[in-house]
Amino acid sequence: MVIVGITILMLLVTACVTPPKGPTTSSTSGSNNTAGGYTPMNTNSPETTASPTYVTVATPFMTSGPDTQTSTPGFNISAVPTSRPDDMSCLIYFNTSYYSYSTNAVTFNLKNPPMYINYTVKPVNITVNKVAASKSGSKEWQTITFSDYAPYSWFDITVRDKNTGEILLQDGFGEAKGYGIYKDATLKPILTSDDLLIEMRGNSITATTGIWVKPVGNIDDPQNQSFLECKFWGQPRNSLPFATATATPTWVPENQVIR
Repeated sequence: MVIVGITILMLLVTACVTPPKGPTTSSTSGSNNTAGGYTPMNTNSPETTASPTYVTVATPFMTSGPDTQTSTPGFNISAVPTSRPDDMSCLIYFNTSYYSYSTNAVTFNLKNPPMYINYTVKPVNITVNKVAASKSGSKEWQTITFSDYAPYSWFDITVRDKNTGEILLQDGFGEAKGYGIYKDATLKPILTSDDLLIEMRGNSITATTGIWVKPVGNIDDPQNQSFLECKFWGQPRNSLPFATATATPTWVPENQVIR
């Protein structure tokens, strides 16, 4: 009986011992999604300039006479998910440049529209001093100092027919050029199949430009290409370009009073 009792006790102790667990691993998936064979890759820094693999660096279109082209109102693009992989657009051009009365230009043969173009700008700011009447109701005058975008800081994007020079789209940043002051904007989509020339011009400004197209019908062997980023743009809505964290000039009264 003693032997049987010891045996039962040993079995109970053995059943309570849990085998040691092996090392565990975990993985954190990023924000990239794979759809239709395209692997989007988010860039780590918006200041990084990507090599224009899918577009061709070009010479800006030469025009005779002054630049009298008018701007075209932009559109707000709402990202509405869709289940059709063929509707996915991918970033084929991404460039950050400082412009000083300079121009960058690339070409792309758009066979399967639309093409989307968006930009982000960092304009030069200046300090403005304005003399105004005192709000206290007295006859005193005071100097008000505030920060504003420099009037000579501007950026625009012009999309042309590469062969004829016809302007299909022109929009950008800077009231001096007749544009708005939206530092982040998406232009209305290009809906025409055409051999395009895209010109990016500006002065006293840093601008990042992205060009998006559907790989299907536009890129040879799209399933084996590596794109910076891919997403569904959805249906465009007729509205002004949207602004993201656009700074509003702040008025800061000075202590100095002009009598």
